[in-house]
Amino acid sequence: MEYKINTVGVLTSGGDSPGMNAAIRAVVRTCIVNGIKAKGIYRGYQGLIDDEVKELTSQDVSGIIQRGGTILKSARCMEFKTPEGRKKAFETLQKEQIDALVVIGGDGTFTGARMLAQEYNVPVIGLPGTIDNDLWGTD
Repeated sequence: MEYKINTVGVLTSGGDSPGMNAAIRAVVRTCIVNGIKAKGIYRGYQGLIDDEVKELTSQDVSGIIQRGGTILKSARCMEFKTPEGRKKAFETLQKEQIDALVVIGGDGTFTGARMLAQEYNVPVIGLPGTIDNDLWGTD
């Protein structure tokens, strides 16, 4: 059985780091070129829990690569560390019809992404975006 991805969600989590906006832009533009919707999730996993999601267009990501930080904002989320929090996040993915997730962040972000993928079989890609150098091979 083939798994078709129609919509990709992208979020940034943890501390801001250089290149996050460039990564967001690359995800959105790649989705558009391939006929896939891109949805930005604001404030990281907290925004996923609270359904702070917006479809992103080329115009939304135009001119952002030279800006510091992340246009999607970033936050740490204690609630996502709980099974109940991850369940709410998964429910938002379903409501927003997000088939796959791209997370930009560091070790904590990737730990959360792995748990979501394992518990709910959500396809997730992690893009390193860390100021802590806490991901092997990213220094």
